[in-house]
Amino acid sequence: MGGDTFPPDVNGAASFSVRLAAGLAGRGHDVHIVAQTHDGPPGAFREQHLGQTLTVHRLASFKWPLHDWLRAVYPWAITPNSDRIARQVRPDVVHMQSHMVIGRGLSTVAKRRGIRLIATNHFMPENLIEHTPLPKFIWPLATRLAWLDAARLYRRAAALTTPTRRAADYLKSRTGLTDVRAISCGIRMSDYRPDFEVKSDRRIVFCGRVTGEKMLPDLLEAVALLPTELDAQLDIVGDGDQRATLERLARTLGIQDRVHFPGRISDEQLRDLLTRATVFAMPSTAELQSIATMEGMASGLPVVAADAMALPHLVKDGENGYLFPPRDVAALADRLERVLRLPHDDLVVMQRASLRLLEPHDIDTTITVFEQLYRGEPVEDPDTDVPPLSSKLREQFRSLARRAKSAISD
Repeated sequence: MGGDTFPPDVNGAASFSVRLAAGLAGRGHDVHIVAQTHDGPPGAFREQHLGQTLTVHRLASFKWPLHDWLRAVYPWAITPNSDRIARQVRPDVVHMQSHMVIGRGLSTVAKRRGIRLIATNHFMPENLIEHTPLPKFIWPLATRLAWLDAARLYRRAAALTTPTRRAADYLKSRTGLTDVRAISCGIRMSDYRPDFEVKSDRRIVFCGRVTGEKMLPDLLEAVALLPTELDAQLDIVGDGDQRATLERLARTLGIQDRVHFPGRISDEQLRDLLTRATVFAMPSTAELQSIATMEGMASGLPVVAADAMALPHLVKDGENGYLFPPRDVAALADRLERVLRLPHDDLVVMQRASLRLLEPHDIDTTITVFEQLYRGEPVEDPDTDVPPLSSKLREQFRSLARRAKSAISD
């Protein structure tokens, strides 16, 4: 398995890769990862990830000068390195998590050696183009060429997947490919701790890369529009090239005392912070699934998200949160205020609705489907659609909230 990002990188593609790899290792598979170096030398190492031991082949890399954390392997060495690793490992299957450099080398060698190739797309050139030296007037052409290149490489794969049906439809429209499977990145809900008690304060949380496509200035401006009596606090968890800009914006808006930047924190610290929060916010317009949003939902949080790309697949307006028109700051503020002012019983309904909508995204289902794809078995895309929340179920959720409140009072 290989792509252009893997832990210690923090992003959706890296998170999916390590969760899938660790899940496969937990089922007895011998999993090898091809990834870039970070602080250490190149070589093959036995690394601990999510409680499992994986063999990680770290290739020499350099820091991309126009990005705050991205490291790239040397393009001219990727095919020889991929061929060397294939000779040593003799894999039954290769799974490319991106086509840019590492995936390009792995797919070339898989095709040459007749190894079954599976591809997963987490890529949108629209998200990366700003980190290139290309002038803006050439961005549309460069984006089209990038999609054509992706299509050429993905045609080598026996199966091509992406996390959601909307992402699959988008990938088809950009590449002309017709057979794209929608398989959720998956999440282990038991790792998170929902809290249905009355919260001591009103906290909005975002977690993810602090970079341009996340539209975080919109979130800060929306918080500035919230009534002061709400005393809403905002936690922006993560790091990236926009952090200093956002800190300055918070001061300009006069909300620096209510906006907090914990930076990159441990998984345990993130889960604690999510448990304490009131609502999860995702203003991004370029999410192919959004594992961060799924983590918020697994923590029992209502979600306020942009009505863009795959986010409407996770957020059902009026059920587990609200959607707002992308880049509409006033609408974002309005939806946040609606959640923050909800009576406790209605808030619990949204919390439980988030958990209900997330149930089909269990990581074990995702692992099983990929095992079937690796073997070349017939596969049905998992059905992640959940029927609308009925009035009967709403009342059941309210009843649970009232009983819990009564038990605390007693």
